[in-house]
Amino acid sequence: MADPGPMVADLRAESDDLDALVAPLAAARWADPTPSPGWSVAHQIAHLLWTDRVALLSVTDEPGFAAVLAEAMQDPVGFVDAGAEELATTPPAELLGEWRTTRKRLHDALLTVDAGRKLPWFGPPMSPASMATARLMETWAHGLDVADALGVKRAPAARLRSIAHLGVRTRDYAFTVNQLTPPSEPFLVELRAPDGDTWSWGPADAAQRVTGTAEDFCFLVTQRRPRGALDITAHGPEAQRWLEIAQAFAGPPGPGR
Repeated sequence: MADPGPMVADLRAESDDLDALVAPLAAARWADPTPSPGWSVAHQIAHLLWTDRVALLSVTDEPGFAAVLAEAMQDPVGFVDAGAEELATTPPAELLGEWRTTRKRLHDALLTVDAGRKLPWFGPPMSPASMATARLMETWAHGLDVADALGVKRAPAARLRSIAHLGVRTRDYAFTVNQLTPPSEPFLVELRAPDGDTWSWGPADAAQRVTGTAEDFCFLVTQRRPRGALDITAHGPEAQRWLEIAQAFAGPPGPGR
């Protein structure tokens, strides 16, 4: 099983970056709308708090997580929004404090998971490293929503590699959740990293290829930017189709931006 340490360190860093973005805000700014329809800055942090709480249950209280899962199945589409709506009414200072406490507990707990143990989740069970990667992806994506609302441009970091990796690994899921048969052949995904290096997945001679910048690929698989605005190119019809439906997050297909 992969060592979760490096992934947890990246998750801490991403969380701290978002924290630094919202901590100086006046309370009134937490009501600023973000690009997610109906979601304010407070909703974005509330969603991360809610999900971190549930992830912590997965690590420390599996029966408690099972109860949350059963409740979620009563409203598979709306339960995420309901959690954010409930917590978004919390006063901003209290909401931020709760998120700080909860995420630290989660990060610390992920480092204590016994080797070989899989953590239950809304999709397939995950290793602690995979859980940290999923939380990194969500924190980055929702942090982008906040940054966009505040008119802030965030510099891409090397930890985007893990988000890009998750985007590649979820290729077949994206096809399946859209009721399409996943391609049988491997793809080559070749991305330009923030430091100018090249990150690649798949065989060099693959007929189906995706190329572009790592940041734009992460925008794509988290559905935070329209494809037409991105430096991402598909070579081959199956690769082209994938870029139309790609998503690195669990759940039903999203409408995207």
